[in-house]
Amino acid sequence: MAFASIAVGDALVRIEYEWVGPAAPQAPTMVFLHEGLGSVAMWRDFPARLCAAAGLRGLVYSRPGYGRSTPRPAQQRWQPDFMHRQAREVLPALLQALDVRQPWLFGHSDGGSIALLFAAAFPTGLSGAIVLAPHIMVEEVSVRSIAQVREAYLHTDLKQRLARHHDDVDSAFWGWNDIWLDPAFRDWAIEEEIAAIRCPVLAIQGLDDEYGTLEQIRGIARRVPQTRLLELSECGHSPHRDRAEVVIAAVTRFVADAAV
Repeated sequence: MAFASIAVGDALVRIEYEWVGPAAPQAPTMVFLHEGLGSVAMWRDFPARLCAAAGLRGLVYSRPGYGRSTPRPAQQRWQPDFMHRQAREVLPALLQALDVRQPWLFGHSDGGSIALLFAAAFPTGLSGAIVLAPHIMVEEVSVRSIAQVREAYLHTDLKQRLARHHDDVDSAFWGWNDIWLDPAFRDWAIEEEIAAIRCPVLAIQGLDDEYGTLEQIRGIARRVPQTRLLELSECGHSPHRDRAEVVIAAVTRFVADAAV
């Protein structure tokens, strides 16, 4: 485990990160972007397994407010543009600090949306993007499920379980949950922005995803014609957990095909 200090606006924040995989330092880099309650630790061994199969070097990091990274100040509420800021400010600063160029991005859920936003903002800055259960708009099913998670956080042992992965679990949970349930966030959408994406995209979603319909990834394909879709049966919101071997095989093929 290591830490990088980067400037985000007027603040200097500490970012927890880890290199994974057996590949040599000169190998292409896959950057892993976690979900709304994720962190370095919560990926478990998946990044290392994927990178070993695909011959990549992996960079896993916790966004500010998560894991061992700088917590969100208690009085600070995220705004509807929070994923845009991650894509346009935080991720570019981290890549520059660690001298990562032309990476692949592997994003899950909110992390998938951030990957798409980065790809749209920096059309020539990526080798490609793999997005699992991303959001390109807010759906009622997403809001309903996130409201249920709030109840679980307040009334079950979810807070204690998440606390194993975050130095400040309230920072991680309420930053994400408050903004997703804020009425001001209901109109959030990136459907028009992602049309600027030029790199190859692999979009993966489970047929049983409790946080979004298949319109999320099908909407990407309509606006980004070079998108390859993978819709998985017996799979919920986390394809890399529910169907790990299928995801690893698909990503390995996708990366290899892009290199031809």
